[in-house]
Formats: sequence, structure tokens, C-alpha cells
Amino acid sequence: MTDSSYSEHTVSGTPATGQERLDPQTKLVIGLLLVSSFVVILNETIMSVAIPSIMIDLGVTESTGQWLSTAFMLTMAVVIPVTGYLLQRFHTRTIYLTAMALFTAGTLTAAVSVGFGMLVLGRVIQASGTAMMLPLLMTTLMTVVPPALRGKTMGNVSIVMAVAPAVGPTASGAILAVMPWSGIFWVVLPIAVAALVLGGRKIPNVTTPRAVPLDVFSIVLSAFAFGGLIYGLSTLGEAAHSEPFLPAPVPITIGVVMLALFVTRQIALQRRDRALLDLRVFTSRTFTVALTMMLLMMMALFGTIILLPIYLQNVLGLEPLAIGAILLPGGLAMGLLGPIAGRVYDRFGPRVLVTPGAIVVSAALWSLTLLTAETPASMVLGAHVLLSLGLGLLFTPLFTTSLGSIPAHLYSHGSAIVGAMQQLAGAAGTALFVVLLTINRVAAADGGADVVHATAAGTRAAFMCGAVISLTVIVASFFIRSAEQPAQEEQVLTH
Repeated sequence: MTDSSYSEHTVSGTPATGQERLDPQTKLVIGLLLVSSFVVILNETIMSVAIPSIMIDLGVTESTGQWLSTAFMLTMAVVIPVTGYLLQRFHTRTIYLTAMALFTAGTLTAAVSVGFGMLVLGRVIQASGTAMMLPLLMTTLMTVVPPALRGKTMGNVSIVMAVAPAVGPTASGAILAVMPWSGIFWVVLPIAVAALVLGGRKIPNVTTPRAVPLDVFSIVLSAFAFGGLIYGLSTLGEAAHSEPFLPAPVPITIGVVMLALFVTRQIALQRRDRALLDLRVFTSRTFTVALTMMLLMMMALFGTIILLPIYLQNVLGLEPLAIGAILLPGGLAMGLLGPIAGRVYDRFGPRVLVTPGAIVVSAALWSLTLLTAETPASMVLGAHVLLSLGLGLLFTPLFTTSLGSIPAHLYSHGSAIVGAMQQLAGAAGTALFVVLLTINRVAAADGGADVVHATAAGTRAAFMCGAVISLTVIVASFFIRSAEQPAQEEQVLTH
């Protein structure tokens, strides 16, 4: 089957709702995109454990070393909003090859780095490719997979979006146990090259490009909006242990103002179908509610990813490899549950998953508010697995329902918005948990507690905030409904 006939078959003649399995070529396309997306998104958190070693080896300060993560997030924030345009303007294969070529080039640059500047450059190039992959994956999946099978397939996507960031620190710890920090990139490089070569041969074009205008001013506004917010939130978290380049309120204020201008401009441009990000997706209540729940859960996930290693190392005194071993079962549990949740979604809809999932997540976060300096590591392991299982029940139906509730011509915009907001939620969750940890740790220390008990008190306070937020998610779960074919919403969204 040629590329053009494949696109015609999948887009013009979407398989019937009753189709029970995907054809082999569609499975291959989705499989390649899933593996590629997993590898590139894994890099978003894989550096966290390696930063101390890099600081010593390259002779940089802690505030400088944090730019390996900050530069990655900033690049993602700038590039992701543009992917809505790119996915409409260029062929699927072109976007895939560009994304994987950038990621591969960035990985090689980082692997052979002889100085910190070159290493940061490699991370920026990596992030440019990473930013394209997730919207490409989501848009392609929504295009080629019939509605009756989307839950099952989206269950695999939840592995990419939720598990990859969660297992990043574990993978990094395992590699650093036997190799220097450059080994992280050398391990990833052959996988990236293989995905690039195989994808270049097998990935077909599943969408039809169309000439769409590019509003350069919107790109500038989005760069300052999302970049300012994410940099400001990251700075807010880093300020606890380093001197930031700019005080957090400055970039956050710039980001808020630019975001308001960006939204205003998109509303004006979308009336002529010229918006960089078409915000009419938010006129779908289902999309808005599902996205809000996703963002709150991403905040909990990223906040937990940053907080638990601090607690396990500074309070319980565990080594990085042991910390990775404790956090790994949760990531695996989330990955194994994703496809199962997808099958349940296809048969019963989202409600039977999201409400129990929200309750499980809330229970896990409340249990983490009980952490003390004497808590056994086994309790942390159990709470993290419980949290991961709850998130596994939530992510699949939320991803599927959100994008399934908007018309097909807005899939690329919806995917880009989900990706951009995920970055924002991750930065916000990290900043919120770290700031609460720091404030309450200082307060406990001023009250006479030693470092260990003060850190435990700060950890409890941070998880208390997350637990309270989780109650909002439980309430929101009752407003989730099945993503019917959005024919009835099409009229609203196109005006």
C-alpha cells in the first residue's frame, strides 16, 4: 500500500466503529511512534540524577548545572505550540524524520561534549526533536485508529506520557552505577539511530498537508508566554538551593502578560482559521474538564518525582540506586495498567475509570502526608505504587476523552495544547512541591528540629497540598462523559 493510498484509506475512509483490530501497517506505525516517543520523553527526567556528577566533572555550580533541565523545558515550551502548525503543513514522515534527526543529533552532541556549553546545546537540540514527537504521536493515533479502539491504543500512549518521566531517574541511576554521565547518551544513541532509520523506511504519510498561514507574532508571544512561565516556575523551585539568574516573579509576570496577549491574538486569528493554536477546542466541555484533570495529575506526578528522591536520600539515607529501585515498581505498574485501562474504556467509557482512579490517587497522596523520619521504605514503596496505579487508571481515559471530543481538523491543535500544558503542569508541580518543602523545612528547623526531621516535616506539608488538590480531581471526575463522535460539537467549534 502506497503512502497516498494509506492516507486515503485511513483519513477518508475511517474504519468502522465495530472494527476489532488494527491492520499490521497501522500497528507498525503506532509501535514505532510509541518507542520513539518513549525514548525522547525519557530524556526529560533522565538527567536529574546525573547533574551532581556533571557539576563535579565539568566544574560548574549547582545553579549552572540546573540549566541542563531548565534549557530542555524552555525549548519544549517554545517548540510545542508551533507543532500544531507543522502537523498541518507537512507530511507525517517529514515531521517524524525531522524530530528524530534532531533528537539523534542532540544526543550525539551531548555524548561527545567536552564542556558545559556544548552539553547544554546538545540538550536544546534534543528537546527540539522531543517537542515534536508527542503531538505527532497523538495526532497520528487519532487519525488512523477508529473510535472503538482508541482507548486500548491510548493505553499505550499513557506509558509514554506518564511512565517515561517516572522511570527516567531510575534508568539514570542504573546507568551511572556502571558508567560515567556520558553513558546516559551513549545508551540512548543507538536506539535513536535505529528509530530514525526504521521510521524513515516504514512511517507512511497519514495526513494530507495543506497550506496554512504562519503568524510569526504568535510564535514570539507563545515563546515568551510559555517560556516565561516555565522558566519562572523552575526558578521558583531552584531558588530554594541556588541563586537564580532572574527572581521568579519577573519571568512569571512576563509569562502571564504574554499569555494573555497570545490568547487574545489566537481568538482574533481563529475566526479566519489563521491561529497558531486554535483555542476553539476549549468550547468542548469534555476537552476542558479532561485537560484540567490531566494537568492536576501531572502536577502530582512531577511533584512526587522530585520530592520522593529528596525524602528517601536526605531523610531515610538511601543511595541513588536504592531510590531508583523503590520508584521503579510504580512506573512499571502504571505502564502495565495503561493498556488494561484502555480496554475497559473501550467497553464501558471513562467514568468507571476516572472516579476510582481519582480516589486511589487521593488516598495515596494522603498516605504520603504521614511520612516521618522513622517511616520504613516499604511504606514509601507501597504508597508510590498505589499512586501510580491511580494515575494509570486516569491517564488513558483522560487522553482519549479529551482528544476524542474535538473534531478531526482540530486534532493537531488539541495535541499541541495537551503537550504544552503538560510541560507547564510539570514545572508548576515541581515548583509547588519544592517551595512547600523548603518553607516548612525552614520553619521546622527554626522550631528546633534537626535537618532530618525538618525535611520530613517539609515533605509532609508538600504532600498535604497535593492531597487537598486531589479532592478537586475527585469532584471533577463526576463531570467526565464519554467522547462521542463530535459531530454535534463541530458546529460550535467551527464558529
